[in-house]
Amino acid sequence: MYYIDNGEMVVLTKDNITIYNSKGEKIEKEKSVITWDMESATKAGYPHFMLKEINEQPQAVSDTLLRRIDKNNNLILDDIRLDEDEIQKIKDIYVVACGTAYNAGLIGKYIIENLANLRVRVDIASEFRYNKQFINENTLVILVSQSGETADTLAAQKLAKTKGCRILSITNVVGSSVARNSDDVFYTLAGPEIAVASTKAYTTMLVAFYMIGVELAKLKQEINIDEYHNIVEKLKKLPQKVKETLFVEKKCIEIAEKIKNSKSAFYIGRGLDDSVGKEGALKLKEISYIYTESFAAGELKHGTIALIEKNTPVIAVVTQDKLLDKTMSNIQEVKARGAYTIIITDKHIEDINNYADDVIQIPEVYDIFSSILAVIPAQFIAYYTSIKKGNDVDKPRNLAKSVTVE
Repeated sequence: MYYIDNGEMVVLTKDNITIYNSKGEKIEKEKSVITWDMESATKAGYPHFMLKEINEQPQAVSDTLLRRIDKNNNLILDDIRLDEDEIQKIKDIYVVACGTAYNAGLIGKYIIENLANLRVRVDIASEFRYNKQFINENTLVILVSQSGETADTLAAQKLAKTKGCRILSITNVVGSSVARNSDDVFYTLAGPEIAVASTKAYTTMLVAFYMIGVELAKLKQEINIDEYHNIVEKLKKLPQKVKETLFVEKKCIEIAEKIKNSKSAFYIGRGLDDSVGKEGALKLKEISYIYTESFAAGELKHGTIALIEKNTPVIAVVTQDKLLDKTMSNIQEVKARGAYTIIITDKHIEDINNYADDVIQIPEVYDIFSSILAVIPAQFIAYYTSIKKGNDVDKPRNLAKSVTVE
């Protein structure tokens, strides 16, 4: 494969490929080899690509994570060339993305702010150019795009470069436009994702943010070397934890049967769990066509609780120790108004059956990394609800895999 830049031209004959620049001068291009094989782009016995890709997440997480950890428990971030001197120049971080990538950015914001003590703003790429930006040469802009060809993200990248920002891209496609025009690149190694609804691309984006956040914290000396190695050790356990989480599938099938005829549904949570809820809501609405929204649990009393009727599905994500009691109180509020409550948690909560009609128990993990496990039940629920409604899971209506228009 040859990557052609703007203004370049190609003449193809049956024998030759000749490339010219905008002045008509012949130029040489480096050839890239695509390593994905045909098996990666087949269903491999699964009824749909989406189900296959949900089940590929342990391997995708392992590929993205473990090969970047050396024998001394140090992270090796490949094409990211930030060092201690350069990180001291960075005063602000903007994360710019769309859709699922934006939801991953919300998790990234929490990770970087809490570990590296850097201020992070997350912007929707299509809004970024039209908002007031406070960006300059001391700003790190992190662009997140599964395809690396998202039109709005590319436009945001072009603007950020004119302001002198350092650009770090997170993408799944080697040599993509976003990657080629960035100062630093973190390639997720999810392999090809065929289903329109993103699953393994999302979870590997989270891994990218986990690793970047931990490395920034070390470079800024917000954590000492022992803390750093301790967190990396916890990271190494994630692929196995993701694999264990796949066993929630049967429970999610039961829940899908109960909610398939619902007109609306809601996700609630606090902190990181609120951000997981946003991705869960996006998954359910885009393939089941059930109107689904996500709300910070503490906001229910400020208007949203008026939407709760008898048997309205409310899925609560509860993984954060410091917010557990508050979230459980919010669940009790919607249950008292007749909601059908589902709790996704890694905690052993006393009297949980007084709060939940159904409980999805996921493996316990370090609080700050819990999102990667909590989203998997949301993916299964969306998939099986869509199946039970007879929808085209891999190709939902009106949607495309790569959004290349603004």
